[in-house]
Amino acid sequence: MTGEENYIRINRQSWDDRLDLHLNSAFYDVNSFLKGKNSLQEIELKLLGGLQGKSVLHLQCHFGQDTISLSRLGAKATGVDFSENAIDAAREMAKRANTETEFICSDVYALPHHLHRQFDIVFTSYGTIGWLPDMDAWAKTVSVFLKPGGKFVFVEFHPVVWMFDKTFEKIEYSYFNTGAIEETETGTYADPSSKLILRSVTWNHSQGEVLNSLIRNHLEIQSLDELDYSPWNCFSNTVESEPGKFRIKGMDKKIPMVYAIAAVKK
Repeated sequence: MTGEENYIRINRQSWDDRLDLHLNSAFYDVNSFLKGKNSLQEIELKLLGGLQGKSVLHLQCHFGQDTISLSRLGAKATGVDFSENAIDAAREMAKRANTETEFICSDVYALPHHLHRQFDIVFTSYGTIGWLPDMDAWAKTVSVFLKPGGKFVFVEFHPVVWMFDKTFEKIEYSYFNTGAIEETETGTYADPSSKLILRSVTWNHSQGEVLNSLIRNHLEIQSLDELDYSPWNCFSNTVESEPGKFRIKGMDKKIPMVYAIAAVKK
């Protein structure tokens, strides 16, 4: 891999290729969503708090279910994603859901060239930062778009999870950011049985790397929670040990699977 443009091109193609499958998957259950189901999880809802009248910027929104869910809860929500196909689908879904949700096509780092206002809340969740090489530039984007005193809510899969191989049988990757991880895989988390072949370039980011990037960019950490389950059944070899709580078979509650940060811009 050579250069920033190349990783963005590869990853954008990966997300473009999986879009139709995701739109029609049981995982995303678009039919139930359009009938009013909220796609946000209890973890992030607790940190987001009351949303009525709040302006919210949602980074890396895919085709917009969570962004539209924010609108349904009373927020003035703006979703951002680098896939033009996903943004087109998000805009169509917002129309079908009868919300005034705004969507912008941009990668995270380029967003200051496309958007020129600040928000009460910046939000991003579940499988986002692994697609980005530079946490300091990411945190700078978060800070730029937050009003003074504004809140950042971040929920992500725990970096310990990304150390394992796909079947969670052995440690395969470093906990730390040791460089780009280039892979070609078959299937997607929304449909592991799919024959879709996807190429990707990702990075592992330790909690220290994430937290220090936020601190350096004027964000004061209010809380850091670690959870021993995933609210999404998106990994292999999982069991639903409690309703809506998926854990790796045989590991019980021994490893963290998700962490959640709330921070305030100083």
